[in-house]
Amino acid sequence: MRILSKKMLKMKLKTDNPIPVKARLKELFGDWLFISGYLIFLFLLTMGFYNLILGGIPTFTEAQNQLLAFSTSVLPLTVIFAWLDYRKGSFGKRWVGLQLIYKHKSFAHSVLRSAIKFFPWQLGHMGAIHSAYQADAWSIFLSTSAGILLLSFLLMGLLRKDKCHPADLLAGTQVQLQD
Repeated sequence: MRILSKKMLKMKLKTDNPIPVKARLKELFGDWLFISGYLIFLFLLTMGFYNLILGGIPTFTEAQNQLLAFSTSVLPLTVIFAWLDYRKGSFGKRWVGLQLIYKHKSFAHSVLRSAIKFFPWQLGHMGAIHSAYQADAWSIFLSTSAGILLLSFLLMGLLRKDKCHPADLLAGTQVQLQD
C-alpha cells in the first residue's frame, strides 16, 4: 500500500475554486493537442495498414464502424487519460499547473471520471457514423445530445464556483491549482 504524505491527506475538494477561465481553456487546448496527435498517428497507421497490407480501404457495416471508432479512439483515450490523471495529471493539466484532487483516490474513480468525460464524444461518433448510413431522427438526436452534453460539461467546468463538471461530481474529483 502506498504511504500518503501529510500534504496529500490535507487535500480536499473546495466549494470556491479559484481557477482562472484562461487556465482551464489552456488545459483543454493542451489535452486537445494530445488527442489530435493520437488521432493523426492512428489515421496514418490505419491508412498504411489498409493500403500496404489489405490493398485498399475495406467496406464496413455500420456496426463494424461503431465498434472500430469506439475501440480505437474513445476506449484507448479514456484509459490513457484515466491513467494520466490518476498518476500525475493529463498533459494539459501539467502544462498549466493544475492537478486532479480525489475525494477517495482510486484508479476506478479515475476511470469513471474519464468515461463520463468522453461520453459526449462517443455519442458524437455514434451520431456521425449513423448519419453516414442513414440520416434520420436517431442520428440527429445522438449528435444534438453530444453537443448539449459537451456544452454543459464545458460551461459547468468554467462557470461553477467549484469548477466541477458532471464527471467530477460523479467521481468525487476536482481540478485545482497545484500547490
